[in-house]
Amino acid sequence: MEKIKKIDTKDKKKFYGYLNLKLTGLICDEEDWLANLSNASGLIWLLLDNINWAGFYLYKNGELILGPFQGKPACTHIQIGNGVCGTAAKKREIQIIGNVDEFEGHIACDVVSKSEIVIPIVKDDKLIGVLDIDSPVLNRFNEEDGKYLEKFVETLNKYINWNDIN
Repeated sequence: MEKIKKIDTKDKKKFYGYLNLKLTGLICDEEDWLANLSNASGLIWLLLDNINWAGFYLYKNGELILGPFQGKPACTHIQIGNGVCGTAAKKREIQIIGNVDEFEGHIACDVVSKSEIVIPIVKDDKLIGVLDIDSPVLNRFNEEDGKYLEKFVETLNKYINWNDIN
């Protein structure tokens, strides 16, 4: 595999274009969903600045179950509607939280986390799970991050056969 270089994250359009291009290269010929989500979380961890957790929770048996991730150990089960991830899953809307201490019901898996972004993964109107990224920096994420991370999730939806999960 070629060495992946870090690029400036100040130009978000350029950065996320590069991130998505790398994701496509990693997963377009791989059929295994677990390998693809593992590489996706690793790619975010490697390239996105000022984060301390990046990974997935997958919807199974009416709750979110921890999936592939990078960072400290995390909560294994999250109820739909609980915390930032459960809220994103319930509402099926991106959650951008500038200060997690101000989010009622925040689940603190890592007390160092100060901000969070969660993108729901929905395909054919079916909840698959969420992409969750935490940062030790207040207000790390904004609407632009959300827009481009939605495209990241669209790439996952394009190449992963989610039916293989269960």
